[in-house]
Amino acid sequence: MKQYSKRMVTVHWLTLALLIAAWYLGDSLADATEDSKATLAGYITHIAVGAAVLLLTVTRLLFRSKDGMPPPLGQTAMDKVAKGIHHILYTVLFVLPVSGALTLVSGGAGKALLAGNANLLPKKDGYEHVFAHEVHEMLVTVLIVLVVVHLLGAIKHQFIMKDGLMERMVLRRKS
Repeated sequence: MKQYSKRMVTVHWLTLALLIAAWYLGDSLADATEDSKATLAGYITHIAVGAAVLLLTVTRLLFRSKDGMPPPLGQTAMDKVAKGIHHILYTVLFVLPVSGALTLVSGGAGKALLAGNANLLPKKDGYEHVFAHEVHEMLVTVLIVLVVVHLLGAIKHQFIMKDGLMERMVLRRKS
């Protein structure tokens, strides 16, 4: 079975690690904002990780077009669902950081960051009527569901179907 390129595999796992970090940082930032204790550093770190996710997503799409992909295992309805899940994952991985950037602009945190003044950061309920923030939070939930479905599919292939599909996404190569 053909595997993904090493750089595709690296970007895949690095994206996962950064998504976990972004989720943790975003959750911590939301708690700090509700307690009116958010910091510029908290925002900057979350923004940097979100931007890295966006950059890796674009990079992965470029690598995918240059390196190609392993052929699909089949053309069943489940294979088509899996392909659709991947397309939606890519879309969410692109739109999520964009919605975060729009939240910065429309929610007031951008002004605080530009001024270097943490006193200007949104406080408790500061994002209550910010549409971009609502979209951002909804997309986080959608992403979590998609990742769980993706993971369940991988587990199914590894332990139920035992078809070696997960070998495509490891750095170690079969001889």
